[in-house]
Amino acid sequence: MPRSTTTHAAPHRVPAKDVPLVEDIRLLGRILGDVIREHEGAATFELIERIRQLSVAYRRHADRRAQHALQTLLQGLSDAQAVSVIRAFTYFSHLANLAEDRHHIRRREVHERAGHVQPGSLAHTWRRLQRRGIGHERVRQTLAGAYVSPVLTAHPTEVQRKSIRDAEAAIADLLRERDAIRAQAAAAGSRSHDRVLQRALDANEAALRARITQLWHTRLLRFSRLTVADEIGNALAYFERTFIPELPRLYADLEHTLGAPVPPFLRLGQWTGGDRDGNPNVNADTLHLALQRQADLILRHYLREVHLLGAELSLSAMLLPPPPALQALAAASPDRNAHREDEPYRRALIGIYARLAATLQQLTGGEAARHAVAPQDPYPSADAFVADLRVLDEALVQQGCAALAEPRLRPLLRAAQAFGFHLATLDLRQSSDQHEHAVADLLAAAGVHAGYADLAEADKRRVLLQALADPRPLRIPERAYSPITERELAVFAAARQARRQYGGAAIRHAIISHTEAVSDLLEVLVLQKETGLLHGAWGHDARAELIVVPLFETIEDLQRAATIMAEYYAVPGVAALVAHGGALEYGEQDIMLGYSDSNKDGGIFTSNWSLYQAEVALAALFDRLATELPRPVRMRLFHGRGGTVGRGGGPSYEAILAQPAGTVRGQLRLTEQGEVIASKYGHPDIGRRNLETLVAATLEATLLPPRQAVPKRFVQAAEALSHASMAAYRALVYETPGFADYFFSATPIREIAELNIGSRPASRTGSQRIEDLRAIPWSFSWGQCRLTLPGWYGLGSGVQALCDQMGRDAALTLLREMHARWPFFATLLSNVDMVLAKSDLALGALYAQLVDNRALRRRVMGAIEAEWHRTHEALAAITGHAQRLANNPALARSIEHRFPYIDPLHHLQVELIRRYRAGNHEEKVKRGIHLSINGIAAGLRNTG
Repeated sequence: MPRSTTTHAAPHRVPAKDVPLVEDIRLLGRILGDVIREHEGAATFELIERIRQLSVAYRRHADRRAQHALQTLLQGLSDAQAVSVIRAFTYFSHLANLAEDRHHIRRREVHERAGHVQPGSLAHTWRRLQRRGIGHERVRQTLAGAYVSPVLTAHPTEVQRKSIRDAEAAIADLLRERDAIRAQAAAAGSRSHDRVLQRALDANEAALRARITQLWHTRLLRFSRLTVADEIGNALAYFERTFIPELPRLYADLEHTLGAPVPPFLRLGQWTGGDRDGNPNVNADTLHLALQRQADLILRHYLREVHLLGAELSLSAMLLPPPPALQALAAASPDRNAHREDEPYRRALIGIYARLAATLQQLTGGEAARHAVAPQDPYPSADAFVADLRVLDEALVQQGCAALAEPRLRPLLRAAQAFGFHLATLDLRQSSDQHEHAVADLLAAAGVHAGYADLAEADKRRVLLQALADPRPLRIPERAYSPITERELAVFAAARQARRQYGGAAIRHAIISHTEAVSDLLEVLVLQKETGLLHGAWGHDARAELIVVPLFETIEDLQRAATIMAEYYAVPGVAALVAHGGALEYGEQDIMLGYSDSNKDGGIFTSNWSLYQAEVALAALFDRLATELPRPVRMRLFHGRGGTVGRGGGPSYEAILAQPAGTVRGQLRLTEQGEVIASKYGHPDIGRRNLETLVAATLEATLLPPRQAVPKRFVQAAEALSHASMAAYRALVYETPGFADYFFSATPIREIAELNIGSRPASRTGSQRIEDLRAIPWSFSWGQCRLTLPGWYGLGSGVQALCDQMGRDAALTLLREMHARWPFFATLLSNVDMVLAKSDLALGALYAQLVDNRALRRRVMGAIEAEWHRTHEALAAITGHAQRLANNPALARSIEHRFPYIDPLHHLQVELIRRYRAGNHEEKVKRGIHLSINGIAAGLRNTG
């Protein structure tokens, strides 16, 4: 095994600011140890403690004897012992995450109390805007036309069960409570107070012990594969805990700062239940189920808040005469209780409650919890509900009682504006070949063309335009079509029904995966026409209800994105269709960019550079179209970012600011995936911070564009880096004989495919070709074996090639200038720096031992090690930092605390995979492998 390339930290004193973190980690670890000793016995506890000590000695002190002793000990464990050890270290990783999250919140509060502003906060953004002379009115104007939307997606590597998340949420709340007790203790000046507070701390620790005991006895793994319904429920848990309470608070802060109401520009999106690309389990039924459950969740929230408002707004008309609008709303209420005759707010709220209860029945079939009067007169739309709430708010202001509106009424009003009756916009997504199949089937059955799929692109466009211009439908009643066609038509028909039920914001986008030609876009318009989603005469007043959204994923598709869109808008009738596509004064065109697949296709640098160039070209195209179209069309880029850097992940604030100038303009959608959803939005305070960061970054990218254009020499250097890095990446992944065999042997990809962690298959076709493997499990597997290859491979070769071309001194001078002046390049290097810090060649070589072919193992692992060192040296030469994470002490601290506890999971995962593949299929072996996958993903967080 090669020497470990991980930097081992020397022992040092813990900084005072990090003492609470260390105390929390020790407390949680001690309680976990007590629970293990109590429930599993002293022998198991001592075994786990011995492993912990050896791992810490090796990781932090580079003790080779400890490393050897650790490996020997782990290899000798029985299957049952291995499972117990894996469970212990997995739960510790989960608990360490909670302690870190609490510390992030704690440190932020310290900075806020001290008056410090941090990048990514709105306070920091206000300061930057003020320095540039940008006032609140300009910000209000920007937000009035803005559209910012994080979109939660179902994720095949989301590994946590909801039961685990719920228990961890309780522990997080107890850690917050413990901080409050500590703060009281610090301020207490007498022993009597100290005794009281000590009892509070003891009670808090007892509650923590109960929840950790619950965790230890709660099953981490699922017995069966997740269904789409399960995924819908998992996603809704984040809405209930974080988005519903925190989004109105963010709007309140914005309105307080700007001194005026803020329109609901920050919207939430969802893919679960509507994303059927490669997932045969998603269909019209799941679409209906997702929206029904979303509506049920938000309507029940409204009902609870309205009920509580009724208790609070007990104002009597005898003491405070009501304004006419309030009096009219109260008079329209069916409440005729004599005890409330003089209480107009309560009567109005009972009427509102009855209408909401009727709306709940109508949309979901559900029953409200309380009925002062029978449910009746359902709201026709969320706007009507908002209008009633406005009457209450304006009445309180007129009566001098605005203070009564602030605690509950205004958050409810803001929630109703932001969430409507649909909660989140549900996207449709399907692969272009499925759309093509459906359209071809319709054309053949109608006698229009029997071989549409075989036509040249120009001929496809001609046939599709004829179908769009013909007012008659292609579909023949009672005709049986293929299952694919029937499924696609059913989904679009369900979307039409959903928009009528829940409002137009419920479904707005039809995303086309693998968009390669204009016909891919026109086919979706034909499907909309066939299902009543396309209205009017083509070429005149045609209007599509769903925005047709191309998704450009591969390097080649990204390079052709602007050309395809230009050709699309040149098709007769398309420009008018999009420009008149809605009730707004402008048309909307979303364009989705795929990070994961482009990375798998061309490597980290070429993926990022191709995305950057595509954005620049698309912005230029729509700037030109703005002068040519009858009404402006607003381009909105939808970034298909994942959790890991190899899937486009990394800090959102820096990523948004690194976008090319003129590509944001207040318009932004981006996906939030898998384990990153839990880390970003699992805790309300952290979720609020991440929402704030999206708003702050969007405002800065829109209102503070770079003052200078990117120098041509930077662009030329990036092009050279891209060419060489992609060549190196593809030489390894696609041109090395046997590489796929290496990948499927040296990573736990086979075991990941078997794990019940998602409703979507790991491969599109079931083959073991890298081309057919989904990008997410591809990246997830490399994270598990700690090589994290998609996040860095090829960059070192790219820099070396540029040095060979220009001369080392000249190339490094240029690259250092790019790093200092170009946010795109600096952000990319920062992400690579993070990924390298989390990689470990020694552990990667451990996994490589699972490859039986020794020559293949040496060839591939040798190439990986060589490129790792090239990339490490390139980063050091460009940034001036030989150590990774020199500019990210928080992450460096995190790694120091958690990696000694992840190492045993890696060793045991390899050992159990070896046993399993050798024929030991005992349940404990399989369970141990799957538990280790969970624990490593939890420990690595955004690299798992």
